[in-house]
Amino acid sequence: MTHTTRFAPSPTGYLHLGHAFSALFSRARGERFLLRLEDIDHTRCRPEYAAAIAEDLSWLGITWDGPIRVQSAHAAEHRAALQQLRPWLYPCFCTRADIAAAGGAPQGPDGPIYPGTCRGLSQAERDRRIAAGTPHAWRLNMARAIPGPLFFTDLTHGRLRCTPETHGDVVLARKDAGLSYHLCVVCDDAAQGITLVTRGEDLLPATSIHRLLQHLLDLPEPTYDHHPLLLDEHGKRLAKRDGAPTLRSLRAAGVTAAAVVDRVGGGAGGSWEGLRPPQTPPARGEPPLDRR
Repeated sequence: MTHTTRFAPSPTGYLHLGHAFSALFSRARGERFLLRLEDIDHTRCRPEYAAAIAEDLSWLGITWDGPIRVQSAHAAEHRAALQQLRPWLYPCFCTRADIAAAGGAPQGPDGPIYPGTCRGLSQAERDRRIAAGTPHAWRLNMARAIPGPLFFTDLTHGRLRCTPETHGDVVLARKDAGLSYHLCVVCDDAAQGITLVTRGEDLLPATSIHRLLQHLLDLPEPTYDHHPLLLDEHGKRLAKRDGAPTLRSLRAAGVTAAAVVDRVGGGAGGSWEGLRPPQTPPARGEPPLDRR
């Protein structure tokens, strides 16, 4: 079977070795390989990071098919999907402080599960608060949305049963922050005809949410392949927030693209020798590394 895969970074910082591994992993598994910029976080995404993504991938020798899909340019499609989900949504007026004050919430894959404070509000009360301009999010009512057993196929883990209920009533949109990653990624994968979703194993739990949204929106079910995360020499996951070596800093230090490909091509194995850029300050005018 031929597959269409994609690499979908967020332009919130420069690509690092972990991104290189993920891009190469995805490229190797797709006869058709697409590039998408997931730039819906308007507070942290920056055009210079978006431009650097294409530059860094080209330096590595990674090419992609067709134009780059910019997620924020398809907001109308995402909003239409949200509207399609309205039968399973409810407005939530809780602030983060409200949720924290509730206390005692069970833990899910992403932290405390929302206790459902606003789930039981009457329609009249919901309408009153919305009319008054009270900020709110739209949450998915899991108890109503889950149709019964759902499954997805992962090339590493096999056929797995979905457990979206472990995430609680997830937020799909916020009045002050737009639509959620979960909704946008599902819509974009379907729009781009992605048949094999390749990504880090840290996103394996989120696949249950995505499979449920695919069912509710009547979208195709892709196959998944969640790869191991690339680790540093101390066994710690590479991350922007921890200052993982960026591809541009390695390039500036004289590291060749071939050396990077050789290092990350073996996943967590291989040597870090030659891939430690000198500890120098960023060049004048270069934006600081995002350390989320």
